[in-house]
Amino acid sequence: MDISEMQSGASRTDTIEMRLEIVIIPVSDVDRSKRFYGDLGWRLDLDYATGDDYRVIQFTPPGSSCSVIFGKNVTAASPGAVQGLHLVVGDIDAAREDMVRRGVEISELFHDVGGVFHHADGKCLGGGPNPQRKSYASYASFTDPDGNGWLLQEVSARLSADIEVGDERFTSEVVKAIHQTGAGG
Repeated sequence: MDISEMQSGASRTDTIEMRLEIVIIPVSDVDRSKRFYGDLGWRLDLDYATGDDYRVIQFTPPGSSCSVIFGKNVTAASPGAVQGLHLVVGDIDAAREDMVRRGVEISELFHDVGGVFHHADGKCLGGGPNPQRKSYASYASFTDPDGNGWLLQEVSARLSADIEVGDERFTSEVVKAIHQTGAGG
């Protein structure tokens, strides 16, 4: 046990459960953002204000245990600064169609031709969903009115430590990467 482990009372095999449950997104117009996220069909959990200087709004996407908060005086970040927020869906075609029906401007489906994760610079992206519909490999993107960036990502099977070489549910590149890092079998 090293000195930091002795001081904390935890060994490297001990883990403390931690759940990501809130993401703060910076917006410029609180009421416009409230309409946008409400129109997505997300559950409004909270709209709380004290005076003219402070307001907190919390929404939760359907099926999610992570919520978003935005408002007035809740973050110093610039509106639109948050990028790459992923909404995981089981059927990306149906999810994209729902977004279009709700009036959201959303990209066409795309996939990363490298097979692991999409490139933020737009390079190495192929049109349409992953040709073999591998889990974690198909995306669509949209932004909120301030430019905060969201992605739909299709996940049909979850990554885990027991994934074996040749598992057909994932791209071969993902399986290889898992085994190279020691996370898999």
